[in-house]
Amino acid sequence: MLKIKPAELTQIAAYVKDLTGIVLDQSKAYLIESRLGPIAEELGCSTYLQLYNQARADLSKRIQNRIIDAITTNETFFFRDNSPFELLRYKVLPDTFDRLSESGRRDLKIWSAACSTGQEVYSIAIILKELLGRDFGQWRIKMLGTDISDAAIAQASYGRYNHTEISRGLTQAQLQKYFNPDGTYWRIKDEIRIMASFKRQNLLQPFIAMPKFDIILCRNVAIYFSPENRKILFNRIADQLTPGGILIIGASESLLGISERYERKNYLRSIFYQVKT
Repeated sequence: MLKIKPAELTQIAAYVKDLTGIVLDQSKAYLIESRLGPIAEELGCSTYLQLYNQARADLSKRIQNRIIDAITTNETFFFRDNSPFELLRYKVLPDTFDRLSESGRRDLKIWSAACSTGQEVYSIAIILKELLGRDFGQWRIKMLGTDISDAAIAQASYGRYNHTEISRGLTQAQLQKYFNPDGTYWRIKDEIRIMASFKRQNLLQPFIAMPKFDIILCRNVAIYFSPENRKILFNRIADQLTPGGILIIGASESLLGISERYERKNYLRSIFYQVKT
């Protein structure tokens, strides 16, 4: 494995921060070596500085995008951490449906920011199908999944998962009901797939042509950002929520000292945030 020098790590870390907002310090040397080392070796680079220079010189941005894909690849699976999905099933979604119905609306918009390969989006879609039952057809549901990684968005859009991916988080009943076998893979059924759209979005860039959402999930991504970028992100997200809209973040995250535009709410052992009106 190609070893990274301290000066190179500083250079690569600054480059990664500019691209993604992710902050890497000297303790992340192994992460950089394990994820970017193979790319450097494939491109014939004997140092990480050569990789950096090649990426900067590549007008097609293919190397840059490969670096983004490698650095931002995070472990995910269906119904990951479970608590947010129980929160959605028993509190947030029922309350949101009631609130929308009272205002005469029969449409629901949900955004999964940093959705990776789509498991979070499809997990929510399954909950919606199970929760609404016969009333499902009476609602217009639009779900958006975004990620900075082109590779992740491509897989999410296709909705196809290998045996390892499909075996984590799903019950056998859910697998049989919502997926079709596709060779050695499983693919989400069209009735679930059509509920969602996916696109590339850097969360540090303006949210151009984004609609307002009733529920936004932004879990376990801002923890890699600087405090200043967290403030920018969550204030921008507040602008994208409808009045009374809900934000769900990671269990280890907090908006304390980050944004005053939300009201913290508790439900059993879970915490969520409602945008102030």
